[in-house]
Amino acid sequence: MSSKPALPFIDLKAQYAALKTSVDARIQRVLDHGQYIMGPEVKELEDQLAAFVGVRHCITVSSGTEALLIALMALDLKPGDEVITTPFTFAATAEVIVLLGGVPVFVDIEPDTCNIDVSLIEAAITPRTRAIMPVSLYGQVCDMDEINAIAARHGNLPVIEDAAQSFGASYKGRKSCGLSTFGATSFFPSKPLGCYGDGGALFTDDDALAQAAREIRVHGQSQRYTHTRVGVGGRMDTLQCAVVLAKLERFEWEIARRLEIGARYQALLDGLPVQKLVLRPDRNCVWAQFTLSVEARSQVQERLSAAGVPTAVHYPKPLHQQPAYAQWAQGHRFPQAERAAQRVMSLPMSADLSEVQQDQVIQALTQALDGLER
Repeated sequence: MSSKPALPFIDLKAQYAALKTSVDARIQRVLDHGQYIMGPEVKELEDQLAAFVGVRHCITVSSGTEALLIALMALDLKPGDEVITTPFTFAATAEVIVLLGGVPVFVDIEPDTCNIDVSLIEAAITPRTRAIMPVSLYGQVCDMDEINAIAARHGNLPVIEDAAQSFGASYKGRKSCGLSTFGATSFFPSKPLGCYGDGGALFTDDDALAQAAREIRVHGQSQRYTHTRVGVGGRMDTLQCAVVLAKLERFEWEIARRLEIGARYQALLDGLPVQKLVLRPDRNCVWAQFTLSVEARSQVQERLSAAGVPTAVHYPKPLHQQPAYAQWAQGHRFPQAERAAQRVMSLPMSADLSEVQQDQVIQALTQALDGLER
């Protein structure tokens, strides 16, 4: 047990307190009209999100995982088709490929950003490659222009940005989720823009793919009881859309705060024996998690816990070492992903984190690192 009261890892209570009037009013409106499935808030949110990202279409869905699944279904992924992705991500990235009978083809990560190493993608492309699915990890977008260029050189392969952690981030002045064939994000409560349950969204400028995604999310219906394709039950609840609409009111402020807090963390880490994530100069990072790399991680976490500072590990085992996905690694090693999995550690992060709390985290981290064997 901690010897000191713990800081919140993600302070959703403070966020709700700031938005209580708007959140409560939005929820009450849904309760009053009673359209809990595909109510008017669904389209209202889709219109606002599409405008925010700068694309023609937003399709809300029941989770970030479902967003990826529906994107692959809209692209007609078939059994045996290969999708290039990273092994250093949450299981959902590879899970949706496998569920459709596809083959995840793993490519190692950059050691300084933990994002997919774009220089390795082209060598992984084969005649069976059907798509590329980079993950914008920790809130920093991958080098999407280079990925799109590689895709274009190989028959205009579709690119799906797994932007579950990067909604609100930008790349060369453009928003995450609006950078490729599809952008897919999550509104899981801990994400930069979260609801109060599960939710997600797909973004695209392609009219035909948008129509396919809309039909797939309602069991493949083009109209009621007319099933033009195989689909899923993938709708986002009206109540969850109402929550996200309320949160959008201060989302720009929250993005700015995340950038400030992340930059302050980075500065406060100077001189400490940790490896900071490198931020590319042509993009920002919304810090879905504030993550660093450290030796003797378990000891550091224990000491921080005793000081009332919670931590988390995203992720402790790469996918090619997971029992469910090891078969697709085909015996290949991914040393950068393996090294990151042994060292990464996330500190408390939210838009409402105060400087006092941040100083408490850094003070505890400094003490936790002192005298450790390296």
